[in-house]
Amino acid sequence: MIYNNEPSHNKIAYNYGSVKLSVYDWLSDIPLPAGQEAFDCVEVRFKNSRKEFFRNVHKLPLQIGDMVATETISGHDIGTVSLTGELVRIQMKKKKADAQSPTLPKIYRKATERDIEVWKEHRAKEEFLQKRSRELAIALGLEMKISDVEYQGDGSKATFYYTAEGRVDFRQLIKDMAKEFSTRIEMRQIGYRQEAARLGGIGSSGREISCSTWLTEFRSVTTAAARYQQLSLNPQKLAGQCGKLKCDLNFELDYYLEALKDFPRTDTKLLTDKGIASCQKVDIFKRLMWFTYEGDFINWHKLTVDQVKEILELNKQKQPVASLEEYMQEEDSPAKTTPLDNSQEGSLTRFDEKPRKYKSKKRQSIKNTPTDIENTVTETIPNKEKVLPSIKEIPEEGKPYPINKKPFYNPPQKHISAQQRQEKASSQGQNLKKNSRKPFKKPSKTTPKSDE
Repeated sequence: MIYNNEPSHNKIAYNYGSVKLSVYDWLSDIPLPAGQEAFDCVEVRFKNSRKEFFRNVHKLPLQIGDMVATETISGHDIGTVSLTGELVRIQMKKKKADAQSPTLPKIYRKATERDIEVWKEHRAKEEFLQKRSRELAIALGLEMKISDVEYQGDGSKATFYYTAEGRVDFRQLIKDMAKEFSTRIEMRQIGYRQEAARLGGIGSSGREISCSTWLTEFRSVTTAAARYQQLSLNPQKLAGQCGKLKCDLNFELDYYLEALKDFPRTDTKLLTDKGIASCQKVDIFKRLMWFTYEGDFINWHKLTVDQVKEILELNKQKQPVASLEEYMQEEDSPAKTTPLDNSQEGSLTRFDEKPRKYKSKKRQSIKNTPTDIENTVTETIPNKEKVLPSIKEIPEEGKPYPINKKPFYNPPQKHISAQQRQEKASSQGQNLKKNSRKPFKKPSKTTPKSDE
């Protein structure tokens, strides 16, 4: 929004980021009537969305997002202006804060560069302080958990937030920390829900947990809220990050209680000729109830709420029903529809399947070994020497071998004695002499070799 050729002051708050219960100042661009002064109180936000109200006694021109130095018990603190103007008056009424109280703290000035540098230096030490303080608490054997540390703007005091089941005697711990950190120590105990609100996090729904975004009042949550909503009492699913029951169980509890007013009680029993039937399950959305006979808890009978009320009216007149199956037959069964096969779409292991390995054509051709070829040749040509057929004649399941490539053939060797080797060597020497006299003649494929 632009007013008098100037950008809106709320743009500064948007650039800073969203915080817990941030308020849009829709009155920031509207001028006040003549003669009316602006409200002199300002809302200032500190670490982890901690907000407090301060009086602007010096009438500084403050806007949302300005860093200011505020009054504390000892020294000063640095915070960010989160709201100004007439909306602060409404917020103070909502939180029951007295705007005319003389004890309301004041704003000293706008934070200077030196103030911001000192503040950032001490904010960087908070993680180390938290780790070291936990080590000191464990060494003393204290049953407590230090969840957060907040330094004051001028570094004169450090506030330690902790959770514990009961009261903890941390007097010796404060002495050790004051000696170690050389600053004033303040211990502040908070609940488990407040701890989760300060630290924040992502819930099971994928969004930020409600206690760190908008929830300010923490009502007690009991297991009865889960029973009314027909939820299984599984502590792992019902517990939040704080270790307690989720605050979400109270959000829709009133609507469930209003819907259950029209249902018969779950402890009601139906009188039939077959026996007494008791309720086992209730479906609030479909208005259905399941009953079983005593002694036969395996077979469940589904009835609507209107049918159960009709049976109860007959039982009040001391008229038992023949059986629950009669009411089940009256119910129109819906047409069966074949569901779509979307099992692989939402499966978590759909990408874990190994891809199929397709064998190459060359490997398929090599599979035909020479021994297989010899067996086929000997069957077709009996009582003859084993001759390797041509490549085109080899029977194959797939495509034939390439013409320019022949398979490797290594016939088995027979056992030969030493005398036979000498005779073979002498015959080969005679053949070499004869072949050296005559020119080489390539034998034809059709005529067999002559025995020499």
